[in-house]
Amino acid sequence: MGADNQQERLNQYLAGYVDGEGSFHIGIQRSKNVRPGYQLVPELHVSQNSDRAQVLKILKNTLDCGYIKANHLAKSNDNTSVFVVRNRKDLIMKVIPFFERHPMLSPKQEDFLKFKDIVKAMDEGQHLKKNSFKKLVRIAFSMNGNGKYRKFDLSEIEADLESSETIRQNP
Repeated sequence: MGADNQQERLNQYLAGYVDGEGSFHIGIQRSKNVRPGYQLVPELHVSQNSDRAQVLKILKNTLDCGYIKANHLAKSNDNTSVFVVRNRKDLIMKVIPFFERHPMLSPKQEDFLKFKDIVKAMDEGQHLKKNSFKKLVRIAFSMNGNGKYRKFDLSEIEADLESSETIRQNP
């Protein structure tokens, strides 16, 4: 078996691993530093028990980006490590092309496609436009179980966005 074939098998394995243990996530965080009061934070997140974290290291080396850290430092019973990529340039130049070449087989592939669309829209500055920002938030809420694990409710965010716009229009 040639080196190219071995690398391809490893890449397919890593894509399958992320399919099972990873998440393409668009965080939505309150921020006083940005106009809409919220910011979008795209990230690839892959977790594993710390005693088996060597696959996270292989993934980090293969993608040539990101970092590995303890998952939940505040929870003493959580013994997991997590590989995280948040840098938008790395997401665009390394992560997205990897998963375009090595698609996942589960419905997580749909989340990846939405993630890719949001990250590319952000790279084009679409998140800086009010209507585009709202659209990106709605897409983000359609990912990962339709927002059921989110800190904020979609209606709460949309109401905040509308009220901040009303305040700017009415001095």
